[in-house]
Amino acid sequence: MEEKKSKVILHGMWASTYSKRVEIALKLKGISYEYVEEDLQNKTESLIQLNPVLKKIPLLVHDGKPVADTQVILDYIDETWKNSSRFYPEDPYERAQVRFWVIYINQQVFEVMGRVMLQEGEAQANSVEEARERFKVLEEGLKKQFPNKTIRGNDDVGLLDIIIIASFGVHKALHEAIGVEIIDPVNTPTLYNWIEQLQELTVIKEVEVPHDRLVTFLQKCRQEHLQHTANA
Repeated sequence: MEEKKSKVILHGMWASTYSKRVEIALKLKGISYEYVEEDLQNKTESLIQLNPVLKKIPLLVHDGKPVADTQVILDYIDETWKNSSRFYPEDPYERAQVRFWVIYINQQVFEVMGRVMLQEGEAQANSVEEARERFKVLEEGLKKQFPNKTIRGNDDVGLLDIIIIASFGVHKALHEAIGVEIIDPVNTPTLYNWIEQLQELTVIKEVEVPHDRLVTFLQKCRQEHLQHTANA
């Protein structure tokens, strides 16, 4: 239950991993919210008015007050609704480790995965190799800093878990869409098992994107990008 009754609106997009991060955070905190699906090619007037600087999703509106930028929104949710488990560990060093690996995923891993999805031929092969190296670093880091990670319920889910499941929970759809597999039980067992544990939680199942719909969407995005690049 919420500490106070308030109106929460989330402007998002169904396939956006950034929107998913906020949806998961709201669900974990037990916050009731209204969801507004945005067409990124034809954004609503309210999104542009409430988020004039970024004009992007996700956008959280809490009692009429807009909060923009995914990480800013996640911190706002955690600091506003303190009724359930917090997204950061109590220990300052553990908190620093969470922040470090979140930044690593956002800046290093996500960037190279975008290239893998939108490239082909030799360029893609090079990016796949780079992605495998970065995932290896992530795998080793998770294994070292968070040994024996066990997720039994919502109270075990923090910021790093939210980022991992929102970013990589769709890895099987991505594999099917582009024919490249980077996360698997052999090469990234820690990350793979981490994702598998999270996907067992009801709160994660509630925001899961339909596999086939996502595969079709990813293939369409890839083809459109490759055609645009070829015609440029």
